[in-house]
Amino acid sequence: MNGEPEVHEEFEARLKAYEGRPAAATGAGRDPVNEPMIRHWCEAMGDTNPAYTGPDAIAPPTMLQAWTMAGLSRRPERTAAYDELLGLLDESGHDAVVATDCEQEYLRPLRPGDEITFDSVIESVSERKTTKLGAGYFVTTRTDIRAGGELAGTHRFRILKYAPARRPKALNAPKERRPRPVVDRDNAGFWEGVARHELLIQRCTGCGTLRFPWLPGCNSCGSAEWDTVEASGEGTVYSYVVMHHPPFPAFEPPYAVGLIELAEGVRIISNVVEVPYDKVRVGMPVRLCFRRYDDELVLPVFQGVTR
Repeated sequence: MNGEPEVHEEFEARLKAYEGRPAAATGAGRDPVNEPMIRHWCEAMGDTNPAYTGPDAIAPPTMLQAWTMAGLSRRPERTAAYDELLGLLDESGHDAVVATDCEQEYLRPLRPGDEITFDSVIESVSERKTTKLGAGYFVTTRTDIRAGGELAGTHRFRILKYAPARRPKALNAPKERRPRPVVDRDNAGFWEGVARHELLIQRCTGCGTLRFPWLPGCNSCGSAEWDTVEASGEGTVYSYVVMHHPPFPAFEPPYAVGLIELAEGVRIISNVVEVPYDKVRVGMPVRLCFRRYDDELVLPVFQGVTR
């Protein structure tokens, strides 16, 4: 099967046996429905509907899932059955995952002060499907969300657990070019600096605040006047991700993408290089360098400094 996992009827029957089993036992929202979260949501979405403010405010219906989320911690309500299902798929070679879609049904509005409870069930496991990403199984969970014990809505969430497709590389295929940065009148000076192997940070001449990325005005005082300072090049990894899949032309996964905190206090997103991707860590010191990718493109990247 060209290196893909072999599939048996017995295996698919084992997967189907998980349908109807709990994915999460009865859980409770970490916070009641509340005005600050509603306000933050509306600001992020640019939603100015007056129904979401005032003494009779309701929560935006599409916030339904937000009241059940656990943040960065693992949900204690998650069941062994759901972990077993995902483990079975991992062991069979379907170890990549992508969220595909969700469906929501709204039965009654949620209002500040509502206490949220919920439970989830493994609603369905599809037959093996072939997609551009690879062949695998769609797993759908359904979460029933209650306010004060009354059903308020339903959230269906679907993921694809798949074995990544292996794409043969054409012989003598031309090397793909990396995407070009978007250069406009607001950031042209930054890219001119990069061409000279300088990493320039904007500095407001009104209040002295440094800012990055480049902006036409100061977020602190509103001044449109600015000059630049050249970054020393020293920094640390503030956060990072490792890109494994899907592959993009001109990029060779896995590779580390870091949010780098410069010594000057601003942060920039770039690749972490010259150190294995699995050795990158938060707090790792890095040093600026410039890498040429073709005749036109030079980018600032950061060398990891191991201790």
